Amino acid sequence: MADQPGGLDAEGFGTLLVEERADRLVVRLNRPEVRNAIDQQMVDELHRVCAYLEQTPKVLILAGADGVFASGADIAQLRERRRDDALQGINSTIFVRIAKLPMPVIAALDGFCLGGGAELAYAADFRIGTPGIRIGNPETGLGILAAAGASWRLKELVGEPVAKEILLAGAVLRADRALAVGLVTEIHEPAQLIDAAHALADRIGRQDPLAVRITKSVFHAPAESHPLIDQLAQGILFESQAKFDRMQAFLDRKTDKKTDKKAAEKADNATDSKSASTPEQNPDRKK
Repeated sequence: MADQPGGLDAEGFGTLLVEERADRLVVRLNRPEVRNAIDQQMVDELHRVCAYLEQTPKVLILAGADGVFASGADIAQLRERRRDDALQGINSTIFVRIAKLPMPVIAALDGFCLGGGAELAYAADFRIGTPGIRIGNPETGLGILAAAGASWRLKELVGEPVAKEILLAGAVLRADRALAVGLVTEIHEPAQLIDAAHALADRIGRQDPLAVRITKSVFHAPAESHPLIDQLAQGILFESQAKFDRMQAFLDRKTDKKTDKKAAEKADNATDSKSASTPEQNPDRKK
């Protein structure tokens, strides 16, 4: 089904629930009968979401339906995959595409966030969760490895010791540990999770969109490209109208504050002077 002009056709998905707003897209994984396991149809539909967001940059909020983010890849499908399927990088390709989206991605995690579900979360720019999250990569217990990003992203997110505990020893982190190691940055009750994701999206929305997009690209650039890429990116932003408008607004606010402060001080001084010169208001002056 083709997307509607000016927006994404929210009715055209079978495994996702999609809500579009002016500056963001909310996508819920929706296969509750298998705890939102990621199958080929979901991968295909996520590609469609990415294609839209690459052309129409917006913040993406990823969540799961029915109190679960994603229990992993669909094991029934995964069991039948062979060498050629692995070489296609079915899940890793879509997760890389999500990570490279122009605007930030927020993963709102609840319940199980395991295997491919965890790797999808690792691809996001922000991860927030609930007290009930269980996040980890049990792939080695199934005779495979976490090949859709965890083997390299996780070390960048939590450091080598914790990454090895998850990848090699099958550790599944609860909310308090995930928060302590920085794998998630906020914990909220389930009823407030989406509101918290929207609050974070609101904070992003108050920034200049072009500056956010370019900063995200520079942040993920290879180490050897710095500082040249920073300088080139700054050169682009220095010429943007938003830079002039936002900086002028900052200076205007600063001037207004100084003017207001001086006016307040002048009013206070006038009040003090009046009080000191009026006997009715200053009994000690009669003495």
